[in-house]
Amino acid sequence: MFRATVRLMVLAVLLLLVVPATAQEDMAAQVEALMASEPTFEYAESIVNFENEGLNIIGTLAMPTTDEAVPLVLLFHGFKGERDELPIVNTEEAMYSRTARIFAERGIATLRIEFRGSGESEGLWEDTTFTGQISDALVALDFAQTVEGVDPERIGIIGLSQGGLVAASAAGQDARVKSLVLWSAAANPASNFSALLPMELIQQGLALPDGEALPVTLPWGEETSMKRAFFEELFTVDPVAAITAYSGPMLVVVGSRDTTVYPQPQQGQVFLNYHEGEEALVVLDGDHVFDVLATGPEVVDQAIFNSLAWFMETL
Repeated sequence: MFRATVRLMVLAVLLLLVVPATAQEDMAAQVEALMASEPTFEYAESIVNFENEGLNIIGTLAMPTTDEAVPLVLLFHGFKGERDELPIVNTEEAMYSRTARIFAERGIATLRIEFRGSGESEGLWEDTTFTGQISDALVALDFAQTVEGVDPERIGIIGLSQGGLVAASAAGQDARVKSLVLWSAAANPASNFSALLPMELIQQGLALPDGEALPVTLPWGEETSMKRAFFEELFTVDPVAAITAYSGPMLVVVGSRDTTVYPQPQQGQVFLNYHEGEEALVVLDGDHVFDVLATGPEVVDQAIFNSLAWFMETL
């Protein structure tokens, strides 16, 4: 059983000796059993859409095949991401398509969306802001509650990186979020984005005239552009402050070798420090995206199955 009194639980490769060994063993055993389990349900995926502020938002719904109402978990992608998230080397899946399959095969529906200006959703990327994505997240909650076969009282969220910032903010604003999981979540945007956007560039962005976009070359070589509102919200949107308004169950999953949201596990722990309620921290021996671009699914599978175990207990 997950214990509301435990402030810090570590289930994975890096163990922090701050909780009783029995608690670690109990939780780790549940995850190990799930990882060894065979799929229970068949499932079907479909493309869905809903409108927010005049923009069409696209998502993929993965539904277990069952006559009973099931819980649903929303999956929020990171900065410059799309709904399937990053491809996993040595597989034919991506982070969120794999998560959706594993969850659906064990009885939990998922809806992975693309925020406005990302992927197939309408809007321009250069107009992206945290608050715009948070608005999309809240309307995704509205939509999720209308899906046939979904229990509208059992809705959870997973958010990766910037999607974790969005997830924390949405949970703080909307009591319909019954359980929350943060993967490598941005805790201090101005600091966390410094790996992508040097301070000189941020200062240029803050000085932009209304409506003008700044050309940006990202560290992996992608050319894009961003407007002043994005740069301003690096300093005015605070996901840790938002989490103080959320008292539901929260699991935070981080990689000990993360050089984007850094240092870990401290950046993950800060969410727990300002959250009141059932919670746990999982520290994996992985990078910001759990090594999916480097070695394959081994580390991200730990994130997926820890999250699955969490939702099976809390939704």
